[in-house]
Amino acid sequence: MTSMGSVSGKTVDAQASLGEFVGYFLWLGAVGFGGPIALAGHMQQDLVDKRRWVSSEDYVEGLALAQLAPGPLAAQLAIYLGYVRAGVLGATLVGIAFVLPSFLMVLALSWAYVRFGGLPWMQGMFYGIGAAVIAIIARSTVKLTKLTLKKDSLLWAIFGVLAISTAVTSREIIWLVVLGGVVALAAKAMPRKIIVGNAGTFAMTAALSGGGSLAGIFLYFAKAGMFVFGSGLAILPFLYGGVVEGHHWLNDRQFLDAVAVAMITPGPVVITVAFIGFLVAGVAGATAAALGVFLPVYVVVVALAPSYKKWAKNPQLNAFVRGVTAAATGAIAGAVIVLARRSIYDVPTALIGMVSLAVLFRWKIPEPALIAVAAAVGLVLHHS
Repeated sequence: MTSMGSVSGKTVDAQASLGEFVGYFLWLGAVGFGGPIALAGHMQQDLVDKRRWVSSEDYVEGLALAQLAPGPLAAQLAIYLGYVRAGVLGATLVGIAFVLPSFLMVLALSWAYVRFGGLPWMQGMFYGIGAAVIAIIARSTVKLTKLTLKKDSLLWAIFGVLAISTAVTSREIIWLVVLGGVVALAAKAMPRKIIVGNAGTFAMTAALSGGGSLAGIFLYFAKAGMFVFGSGLAILPFLYGGVVEGHHWLNDRQFLDAVAVAMITPGPVVITVAFIGFLVAGVAGATAAALGVFLPVYVVVVALAPSYKKWAKNPQLNAFVRGVTAAATGAIAGAVIVLARRSIYDVPTALIGMVSLAVLFRWKIPEPALIAVAAAVGLVLHHS
């Protein structure tokens, strides 16, 4: 049995075997709802406060790394804590354990969707779900905006540009996202080597393209994962532009259904890519899509973790990331408008959307419960 301090150099009040540690993330991946902030909160409450398997310093450092580096926040934090616990082996096992439950659930739902999607009852369920999903994304966007922009006028300006451009073009314009980071960097820190390094990385990633082959699916979703900062919802405008408008892998209805599937399953929101991959190329496509999103995240965390303290407080890097995050948040806001135009198209869906949004702002209702109610309402309306 190895203590947490074996990798990090810090001590904690309790010890756990690697199997117990990995088992916790398998459990969290199977029951953890509520998005990245909620999942990160569970890790702090369970691993730091209750079990004392992770030191508060390690947790805070992992959370900061997850906020700075591209990729879904909760998955990054889990992989980092796995690295602290047992190096590369710990990061690998924790990453697999955290993602596997939701991946298997999405596979099952994807099969059911393809098998029964043409039946009236399935269509009725998603008729109601689509409007509720828009409300959930809108509410999450408001929360994310308050968390990331605060009262910074420059970040609000970057947010506004991306919100408008995404709403008008129905696409997330990647060079504008990168430009948001560069503008924030130029305004808040010395524009030196960090511009070339980060902008070059983003440009190289954006240059990757993919067709309908498994390699193409993997490359496309690897590119998509590099533009997720903080919330998994940040991937949605990018995915919509490529999956629906670009490659035409899915239509508008199927894309919203893919988002709904991610909302009703635990674990990272970006697991929606597995549903998309399944519709394109079955189980192999789902696997390629999931690997595309999560493998780069794993590589980034494992590569950066050993030298994290050297660059974590770099003002240039922090300024660039804040700008990119503001741009990504603006793209989510614009995507709400784009998706709403396609899912709220009559009086019943408008009512479902407005009621769902009011409920979310008024009470802390679990998102899967709200979606279940919306599905029931849609089913009744569709058969009435």
